[in-house]
Amino acid sequence: MKKLAIASALLSALAVTGTANAYQAEVGAAAAYVDPDNGGSGSALGVNGTYYFNPVQTRNAPLAEAAFLDRASNVSAQATFADQGDNVESNTYGVNAEVYVPNTDFFIGAGIAKNDTEVDLGPRTIDTDLTTYSAEVGYLPAPGLLIAAGLKGWDNDQDDGVDPTLRAKYVTQLSNGNDINLEAGASFGDLDEYNLAADYFIDKTLSVGADYYNNDLTDQSEFGVNARKFINQQVSLEGRVGFGEAGNNDYNSFGVAAKYRF
Repeated sequence: MKKLAIASALLSALAVTGTANAYQAEVGAAAAYVDPDNGGSGSALGVNGTYYFNPVQTRNAPLAEAAFLDRASNVSAQATFADQGDNVESNTYGVNAEVYVPNTDFFIGAGIAKNDTEVDLGPRTIDTDLTTYSAEVGYLPAPGLLIAAGLKGWDNDQDDGVDPTLRAKYVTQLSNGNDINLEAGASFGDLDEYNLAADYFIDKTLSVGADYYNNDLTDQSEFGVNARKFINQQVSLEGRVGFGEAGNNDYNSFGVAAKYRF
């Protein structure tokens, strides 16, 4: 009986240890500043939150990629409040969902966002709105690898459309024991945009990365460098510097963010 009690205590301790780093929600806040060469600088504040249907196990994975590697289904919401000078305000609200189909290697994702922009011209004010939405299905042929295809649409006061999309994400461990995250995505048709991103994990808590984005519809492209550090299992800080071009106007962007898991 004494041996059985000791064994039960050890199993209980191992179970607690195995889930000590689990989390089921993450909330964050971000701030950004854009400084164009031709004036008209802008700033933005954002908040976001994600709820996972089941606790996410961090295990021995990079903390930033724990949810993806754990195939954690979730719903998320975000809001951004931006302004450009004294006469342009732009607010965006969005919700997303990701579902990893249980007992399979399939993935389903969907999202919708609404942007409202107000331009104060003195005698009158111009209001515009833009709704974007997306849906995709994906497959995970190997651990840490997702390939997804879908549709991305938009609807504003003048036009609307839907374009096919394709993206891939791969998190793997290099020969030196460190991890790397690679991402690529594209939309084809009227939208005609693509993005690339890579993150190198110096350890499980710290990563540095680079990304590139191009959109022919808005005539915008941007290259960025970023870093993210987990102070502990729950709190992370990140920063990003971007170098972009919109039309004939060059700009620099600076962003910081903090997130908390529980």
